[in-house]
This record gives sequence, structure tokens and C-alpha cells, in this order.
Amino acid sequence: MLAKVFSFGFLGIEAYPIEIEVDVSRGLPAVTLVGLADTAIRESKERVKSAIKNSGFGWPTERITVSLAPSDIKKEGTSFDLAIALGILAATEQLNSERLGDYYILGELSLDGSLRPTRGILPISMAISKSLPKNIITPVQNASEAAAVSGIKVWPLKTLRETVEFIHNPDTVKPVKMDLEGLFRQNSNYPVDFSEVKGQHLAKRAVEVAVSGGHNILMIGPPGSGKTMLAKRIPTIMPDLTLEEALEVTKVHSVMGALPDNSGLMAIRPFRSPHHSISSVALIGGGSMPQPGEISLAHRGVLFLDELPEFHRDCLETLRQPLEDGIIRVARIKKSFIFPADFMLVAAMNSCPCGKFNDLKSSCRCSTTQITRYRTKISGPLLDRIDIHIEVPAARYQELSSNLSAEDSAQIKERVNKARAIQRGRFNDEGIFYNAQMSHKQVRKFCTLEKEENDLLEMAMTELNFSARAYDKILKVSRTIADLAGCENIKTEYLSEAIQYRSLDRDFFV
Repeated sequence: MLAKVFSFGFLGIEAYPIEIEVDVSRGLPAVTLVGLADTAIRESKERVKSAIKNSGFGWPTERITVSLAPSDIKKEGTSFDLAIALGILAATEQLNSERLGDYYILGELSLDGSLRPTRGILPISMAISKSLPKNIITPVQNASEAAAVSGIKVWPLKTLRETVEFIHNPDTVKPVKMDLEGLFRQNSNYPVDFSEVKGQHLAKRAVEVAVSGGHNILMIGPPGSGKTMLAKRIPTIMPDLTLEEALEVTKVHSVMGALPDNSGLMAIRPFRSPHHSISSVALIGGGSMPQPGEISLAHRGVLFLDELPEFHRDCLETLRQPLEDGIIRVARIKKSFIFPADFMLVAAMNSCPCGKFNDLKSSCRCSTTQITRYRTKISGPLLDRIDIHIEVPAARYQELSSNLSAEDSAQIKERVNKARAIQRGRFNDEGIFYNAQMSHKQVRKFCTLEKEENDLLEMAMTELNFSARAYDKILKVSRTIADLAGCENIKTEYLSEAIQYRSLDRDFFV
């Protein structure tokens, strides 16, 4: 007998429907899987067999053929276990096959018949909301994630036996209803705060400017000066995620199986800090079955690269295109994949290999050749794409031992939100949202200078040998500083501060 079950798979971060056909016919007992199934799916026949037997159902002693359509797309993962099991039960008349067509079915099976969570549920729910039927059966652990999408019914189940009973009698289970506002409030708290950072007032100011305009930032200083501590707190002063942005972020993390347990929806900005030994594929994304990399996991949040010169040169150079475009394209012979990559790059490095260069407390042990080799690991084109460079000196004892309370993240965030509101109003008809996204044409339109400011910038460009891209960066940062001050015009002091954030070009990399 033939039975059909409907499920979903995904390519990259996009889901597509899969029709699973199960045929049980006379012949020697065997299970054949067709339709470009990967190893995890081929192994499912052993999980399914044990789950069916341990759930009290009969396993057919006949030939079983399972087809996954469309047959020309490679499928991977363990999310088809439950659908295959139900197809076999329907094909052997242990289950009413007519009702299977009312649901999309997802879930991994344990040997005892219980359901285990699977990854990629959110993009599948988003695809189901645009198709028919609008019912999805998932493991209980995935229910809150699936229910984050409105317009569908999510049926949470625990075991294969319970699933069969539900299909025969749908009234035994109620669909999950999700309070998105309550979920946002529950998951929107950060475990860290800027009030914990002692001293480093200039670095804090630079971070505030960077976040206000969406600028990338490089922090340079000795080990233990607080660069990592500052970086980890940057998401706490970024504007809150909107529901649309939260769904974008959750979608990528769902596909990669990187969602926090039982969170359902990511309501805080992601912070990713890969080790410097990471490969370019792991950073950018790709593989034989292309998947997002760290830059996509940092979408709408922060990508922190500590010890920046220690990263492989090819990894750093691959950052150049996504930093400009906000997306990453991975091309394969049959299909090209586009992954989101709109992140804020925060990098940190020592001033030299030993970290003691220009340190007033310790002497540097590095030779001139070692220092030059260390600094030139970062190419000029990549450095030009980092808007702000700031020195983070070692904190003084008086600052560390002080009991004076520092500004908390909420106070800084309030100023950031005001600056972002000004930028949204300015770019309402431009298709962008903050200053760092301005094109050269938009820079000329929104960053006009008076004669005094123009003369100052000309002198800085000539004396410090800045590149053409650095010219635009200075104007963008000065525009952000003016927005923080609530000023329409770019004044000399704002331009001077922006130039200061580029002075390390000459000091460290020439």
C-alpha cells in the first residue's frame, strides 16, 4: 500500500516542502531510501524501526520503499524520522492515511519512540505560513519557536504513540499560542552592563559614537586593558531588536541549531566571538551543503574579532565584501545562496606582539621588524572599512578601586536611540537607516562642510595621508557626532574628534 506524508527541508536558510512517499509491497524484508538522502537520513531506518516496535506497533516483514521528493535536491538532517514512521504506519494500515495530508510533520525519533527537537523550525514555520495546510506537528521542545510565526497552528507532541492518537483524535491536543510581547520581555535582558567598566572614558565615548552611527571599530591596547570587556557590552547599548529583526536573527540561529534552550525567539542582539584559528568557510559560510557562517550568526548584532592580526589573512580579506553589502553570496554550480550579514564589526589587537609598545609601565621586547610584520597583517583596504580606531590604555589603579558609579547601559542607550531617531528621519526616503550606510553620493548630500571645517579636513588628508575611503569615513563619523550633540551642522570640534579616530592609520600602519 502507498502512503504520502508532507514535511519540510531547507537549503541554506530557506525552507522548501518535501513529499515523502512510503510504499510497502511484497518482497524480501528491506528498507530502501531514495531521493538524495544524506547519511543521517539513511540511518533513520534503524531509529524508525526501533521506535515503531517500542511504541507498540507492528513492523512490516515486507519490502519498504521511501521516496523523498523533489528527488534532485540533496536532503540532510534527522527531521524526517517522524514523517517516515507515520508513513510506514499508514502504508500498513495502522494509521488513517487520509488525515496525514492535513499536517506538515517534523521531528527526530528516539529508539523508545519519544520525539527529539530538530533544527531549522522557524524558517519552516515561515514557509508554512505562506502555503497550505497551515498545521505543523513538532516536538514539544520546538513548539515555542514554531509558534513565533503567526497564521499557523503548531501541535506539540512528545512521542510517536501520542502523535498517532492525535491524528486519529485531534481534540486530544491543543495548539500552542505564543505571547510574543511576553516572550520579548522574558528574553530581552542582558547579563552584562556598561556600569561594570571602570575608567576608559575615551574608549566608552568612541564605542557610543560607533553604535550611534553603526560604525565598525578597532580597539588597540595592551592585554588586560578592557577591550574584550567593552566589546561584550556593546549589544547592551544598541537599539532594541524589532520583531522583524528578531525573526531574521532567530531564523539563522535556528538553521544552525544555535538557539538557546527553550528561548523560542532571540530578543537580544547576538554577540559572536570566533577564535582566531577559524577557517574562512566557518567565518563566511559555505560547505558542500552551504550553511551560514559566524558573520551571519552575528547578523543584526556584533562580530568581535579579538587578536585581529592573528586571524588568517584569507579570513580577514573575505570580510571586505559583506562589510560593504551587508550580505554574503555563496555560489555553487546549481544554485547561489544569499546569507544575511548586516553586523557591526568590533576588533581588538595589541599594539605589538608582546603588547607592551607605548606602555608606560613596561618596556617592549619586540624588534622593529616584528612590530612591522605584526601590524601589516591587517591590509589597508580592510582597515579603511573600519571607521573608528581607538587606543585603550591600561586602566589605572585609582580607576579600578574607585567606588564612583559609572554610567549604565540604559543611560548610554538613551542617547544612542535619540541619535538613531535623527538618522531615521534624515534617511526616510533614502533606503538606509544610519550614517555608516551612506553612499558617497549621500555623504556629499548630508555631510556638507563650511570653509573652516573644509580647510581642517583638507589639512588632515594631506598631512596624515588618508585614503579616499577614509575621507568618507571621517565625514560619516563626524555626522554621527553631530547627531549625538543634536546639531544640524558639522562643526569643527565634531570633525576634529572624527579625525582623531583615524589618526592611528599613520601611527600604526605606515
